[in-house]
Amino acid sequence: MAGKLAEALSAARDYESIFRLVKRVVEERLGIRRVGLMLIIADAPTGVLAYHEVGSNAIVVNRRHLEPWLRSRSREEANSYIFILLLHEYLHSLGILDEGEVRRLVRALSIEYLGAEHAATKIAEGDDLRGIEARQAFFTGRPSRPIIVKDFDTDNTTYIG
Repeated sequence: MAGKLAEALSAARDYESIFRLVKRVVEERLGIRRVGLMLIIADAPTGVLAYHEVGSNAIVVNRRHLEPWLRSRSREEANSYIFILLLHEYLHSLGILDEGEVRRLVRALSIEYLGAEHAATKIAEGDDLRGIEARQAFFTGRPSRPIIVKDFDTDNTTYIG
């Protein structure tokens, strides 16, 4: 099980492909799902990696953390980082609001589906998410415009938008 998902994650070329893996893992293991989410990449305060506002249909990923990962890491590490962020926020969007419970689930699902040695599991288990990138992300300039990622959650789209 871990091998196939790990291969698919390494090969993913866009946010939608990674998010489909996230949804697959959650539905297989927890039996719950949600559709109609959108992904926004925006500048947020340094201490925020990503968030889902309860009641909304958006996951927001902090550009100030994302861009350093995309620039300085391998595709596997970058995809793993995105996978962990999306998994964490997707669980929140499903109504699991307790931060400790979400972190526990993210670690457990990563180990089960990707293996204990996978980059995503290492990210989920460690403080790597807030390490050097948090210091590099410090920004005092003007925020950039948010980006809405097109074709993010299209599994149930039955119309042309």
